[in-house]
Amino acid sequence: MKKIVKVMAVIMCIVAVILTGCGSQIEKKTDKPVSTASDKKQKTLTSENKTETAELNIAYMPNYCSLWAIENAINKGYLEEEGLKVNLVEFQDGPTIIAAMESGSIDIGFIGQGAHKLCINGKAKIIALSHISNSDAVIAANGITKVEELKGKKVAYSSGSSSEDILVNSLNKVGMKMNDIEAIDMDAATIVTSMLSGSVDACATWSPNTIKILEEMQGAVKLTDNMTFSDKTVSLDSWVVIPDYAKKNADIILRFTRALFKAMDYAANDHFEETSKYIAAQTAQDYSVVFAQRSDAKWLTGKEVSKGATDGSIEKYYELQKKQFIESGAVEVDPPVSDYVLFDNMIKAGEY
Repeated sequence: MKKIVKVMAVIMCIVAVILTGCGSQIEKKTDKPVSTASDKKQKTLTSENKTETAELNIAYMPNYCSLWAIENAINKGYLEEEGLKVNLVEFQDGPTIIAAMESGSIDIGFIGQGAHKLCINGKAKIIALSHISNSDAVIAANGITKVEELKGKKVAYSSGSSSEDILVNSLNKVGMKMNDIEAIDMDAATIVTSMLSGSVDACATWSPNTIKILEEMQGAVKLTDNMTFSDKTVSLDSWVVIPDYAKKNADIILRFTRALFKAMDYAANDHFEETSKYIAAQTAQDYSVVFAQRSDAKWLTGKEVSKGATDGSIEKYYELQKKQFIESGAVEVDPPVSDYVLFDNMIKAGEY
């Protein structure tokens, strides 16, 4: 009997040890995180979606039209979300920006209406429409109140830019040509000082130069602006790259455009005060001067541009623009708009 008791005691000890060991093993297993199929899928997606950080030199002009989207893309973190860091570089006009891209110092640039002639001629490709502009104007002084009265007068303009474009359109509308006036080619800053000093009779320029002249020059009169020609053409502002950059950097261009479109969605939704503060800080201009430019365009959302690229309405804008350039003699070629406008990029960028 004593032997049976001893055997039972030994067996119970062994069972206790086994159970304790199993409990320990079970405890260890429950301490370990369980990796589910969902977790593994998420890790794979995160790895696949990881974007390489890229640093870009971005060209702009010191006005609301040029900076309204890019400043919000920076300050709202949309560019950072796309793995992009940008350095903003100031220029005075679109043709100079395209020349800088050709030299390799600029990656992506903003251009106004006039510089689109270079896109049609194959010098640059449009990656995104920014907005429909009404920032250009022909302004006169010295008692001049009609375009016809510019005949024989000194008129300042910037060749190759939207300044030249609106001046030519204004003259053509009344049956005049550039040789009917004393056209003086100047850079944008010189136009303002020349006009205010009275050394020219009239000028063709863009905002905020137009605002400054009209506010500070007694007797200054706006003769025409972009809307004067809305029945025949449309004034577009766009973001561009050179063809070689477009071939090699499709992913970066898409990421940049996507960030830009998100910023446009935000900025076009009545955030003029906030946007003006960003721009004033970047350009070292008075807030009031920048805020006054908020009516210089029809501000489009990124979703609107992407939808327009899909349904063909954006292509019609660029087609109308090209037609006007051809009719005015500004360009002599007639390529398909799709040769120099990257509609697919705009469509893909809107998928967010």
